Amino acid sequence: MYVSMKGMLERANEGKYAVMAINCFNLETAKAVIQAAQELRAPIIIDLYQDHLKEHLGSNILTNPIIQMANEASVEVAINLDHGQDIGFVKRCLQDGFSSVMMDASAYPIDQNIEITRNMVEFAQTYNASVEAEIGNIGTASNIMTSDMYTDPELAIDFVKKTGVDALAISYGSSHGNYPEGFLHEFRFDILEKIKQETNIPLVLHGGSGCGEDNIRKSVELGINKINVGSDFMKVQVDCIRYQLDRDPTINYVDLIHSTIEAGKEAVKYYINLSKSTGKSL
Repeated sequence: MYVSMKGMLERANEGKYAVMAINCFNLETAKAVIQAAQELRAPIIIDLYQDHLKEHLGSNILTNPIIQMANEASVEVAINLDHGQDIGFVKRCLQDGFSSVMMDASAYPIDQNIEITRNMVEFAQTYNASVEAEIGNIGTASNIMTSDMYTDPELAIDFVKKTGVDALAISYGSSHGNYPEGFLHEFRFDILEKIKQETNIPLVLHGGSGCGEDNIRKSVELGINKINVGSDFMKVQVDCIRYQLDRDPTINYVDLIHSTIEAGKEAVKYYINLSKSTGKSL
């Protein structure tokens, strides 16, 4: 069934677990995610990244087929625009049927971030859609975390009060992308604890790939209710393609792509179990 993130994240907040949000960019990746969620009876979020949509098919072409897949699913499925930074594009995605959007104005000064986000929350209400926002600078795995990249808890608490967002992405140790081999995360769990204690809204961990099981388990325990994973999901599919081509260079293209769906499913199921959302769908 097709839903917004709002209800599933509210229940995750109450039940102290997290819902997985997996970055997809075509129908095959969306199919892998939905099938994995169905097999484990878990709610699931399909994240469609703004830049991927702009560079490839666009929201109006890709959204409707995935909505149909979601409606036919036996578990709750939300479609969320990931890191929507173009205000006009975010609004277009809501018009195209997205049930949830991330209005990422974190690059702006805090006052502008608040104003932009609050306006998007009001706009999204017309579509009964939920809004995620970000405060802090999550960055990429190629960057070393510096003190100014971490979320300031006091700013985050004020941000939530002034915007009315449904979920908030915070920066406390993770980054987007693939980490260098041997990289050790230094998570500031005190930041997560403080924001959760004062706001009690669903909080979001971006850059979940490669964070390590212990960090993810502790994050869920302390109040993370949505975990974004993209790099690990894509990597297993790339590895699968390499394996299949090494084994049989003449493999049929259809069979090759189908094999990536199965590989992707296993990665999603791993994270669903780690997030404690197995069996949590209505």
